[in-house]
Amino acid sequence: MQTIPPLETELSVTPPPEPPVASELPPHRPYLDRRALYPRAFIGLFLRDLHVLRREKIPFLIRVCMNPLLFLFVFTYIMPHMGGGAAMNPTAAMAGGEMNFSTVLLPGLMAVAIMFSGIAAVALPLAQEFGITREIDDRVMCPLPVAAVALEKICFSALQSAIAACIVCPLAIFVPATPVYAQVSNWPFLIVVLALASLTAGALGLTIGTTVKPQQISLIFGTIVMPITFLGCVYYPWSQLKPLPWLQYGVLINPIVYMSEGLRAALTPHVQHMDPRIILLMLAFFCIVLTLTGIRGFLRRVIS
Repeated sequence: MQTIPPLETELSVTPPPEPPVASELPPHRPYLDRRALYPRAFIGLFLRDLHVLRREKIPFLIRVCMNPLLFLFVFTYIMPHMGGGAAMNPTAAMAGGEMNFSTVLLPGLMAVAIMFSGIAAVALPLAQEFGITREIDDRVMCPLPVAAVALEKICFSALQSAIAACIVCPLAIFVPATPVYAQVSNWPFLIVVLALASLTAGALGLTIGTTVKPQQISLIFGTIVMPITFLGCVYYPWSQLKPLPWLQYGVLINPIVYMSEGLRAALTPHVQHMDPRIILLMLAFFCIVLTLTGIRGFLRRVIS
């Protein structure tokens, strides 16, 4: 009997791949990966503040509109209807031409709204966050550098300041009894001035909020805000201070001067104003200086 030899099958076994050499592995960069999350965290913090602002839109509108509305009603509506000439009606000396008081006042009140909103949106909340509530501790725990949290406050304040300026503009056009001669001949210049002025106001609010103690924040409006407002070329062009040269050059340290003159150059170019190049240069200077000072103070207050 013949035996059949067993079939020989060859099994091919694939050897496991060799592990990659350490030098061939992609570099692990956790710092870069974490840094990629910064924009999302920044936007999330910004949207959170925007949601809070939408819930408090009525107090925001009252805060923005009340001060300019009273100034417009008294100086540009009541006084033009008064008799007695220029002695009883200061606006009568400017009436009858394109340089009437209502036209001069429009850019100034927009600058005041920007400054008040910038300070109120940063300095006052910081007084509470560094004080009793200690909400600042929750903010600095978000995945952002501490300096970026301070920058977010400035940017959100700048948004509120820009909205405040846009709200004041129609008030200053429809409330006055005398016509307002305003025209925009250079939109890019107006946008740049509005952005720089809003950022500067927010940076000033951050500087005040991190420098002044929370229990003394109420003194700021009487000792800082009111003086820089009345000496900020809000109710008159800077060139009209020529009879008082000591005051004309002394107010140049006031950032609201360049806000008023910049908006005056953008909205009422027929009214005397500063050189636009000087305006942009000084607004950028104050924005940088106040931002760096505010961030330094913010870091000091958070760390301490």
